[in-house]
Amino acid sequence: MKIAFVGKGGSGKTTLSSLFIRHLATTGAPVVAVDADINQHLGAALGLDETAAAALPAMGERLPLIKDYLRGANPRIASTETMIKTTPPGEGSRLLRVREDNLVYDACARPVELDGGTVRLMVTGPFTDADLGVACYHSKTGAVELCLNHLVDGRDEYVVVDMTAGSDSFASGMFTRFDITFLVAEPTRKGVSVYRQYKEYARDFGVVLKVVGNKVQGQDDLDFLRAEVGDDLLVTVGHSDWVRAMEKGRPPRFELLEDVNRGSLRRLQSAVDATYDLRDWEHYTRQMVHFHLKNAQSWGNERTGADLAAQVDPGFVLGESVVMNA
Repeated sequence: MKIAFVGKGGSGKTTLSSLFIRHLATTGAPVVAVDADINQHLGAALGLDETAAAALPAMGERLPLIKDYLRGANPRIASTETMIKTTPPGEGSRLLRVREDNLVYDACARPVELDGGTVRLMVTGPFTDADLGVACYHSKTGAVELCLNHLVDGRDEYVVVDMTAGSDSFASGMFTRFDITFLVAEPTRKGVSVYRQYKEYARDFGVVLKVVGNKVQGQDDLDFLRAEVGDDLLVTVGHSDWVRAMEKGRPPRFELLEDVNRGSLRRLQSAVDATYDLRDWEHYTRQMVHFHLKNAQSWGNERTGADLAAQVDPGFVLGESVVMNA
């Protein structure tokens, strides 16, 4: 299952995504955690010190390797240089699976030991001096989108992505790559403004969107969120001494997280698991192709010097059947 955490900068989406990752780890489920925010904080939220977090391999710097692996023997892709972030898989492409070992995970993922288990952590990588004034971060998050396009995951397998702040994920088709999107909102006008943007942008794409109210301190905060987001409000999270200790770099054992917040995490997992039966791999593949062709028409063909529309394999549908037949 693919899960995105989005929200306004400072809303607490990284904290909540890290709590959800820790919760999933306690269930023994395989988890791939991805920090797709250019401000890289997920590693620290999962307990890594500054040195270990800074040493995580950046996916953006390993994009040629990722492209070469995923391209495989796909005859529609002439070279890795013609692959862009939206390039869809086809016959001969290599796919990624949550439980396997592969060259992409070897190069880009590192195990993180949590008191409930071990998860794989991948990061886009931070800005470098070479990026400033020259490139935008979408070239880095493109590595995440390419991997998601080639990822086949099943029930009780989880890929949790801490996304960029605000509505920036709409700069590509990555917002359609998830089974469910959790939007973290504070009980303020600014806190729900990103929700309104996301709701409007995602309306025509069948995105399952649920709101997680954060920093909720009382009934007035709860009433405000209910009035602003209605039935999209799934759970709320209030003050947490456990989180405060974690933010100081001294997290207690995860089993000591407050019962009410543990209950909220269980509700998040239930909401995720309920989307499994809603999966439509043909629709998922059509959306992938839609954004790829849109990229090709706008700038991709000129940039790569190739006909990117020719990369689309009309007979290919990503899905569980691909895994069973692999």
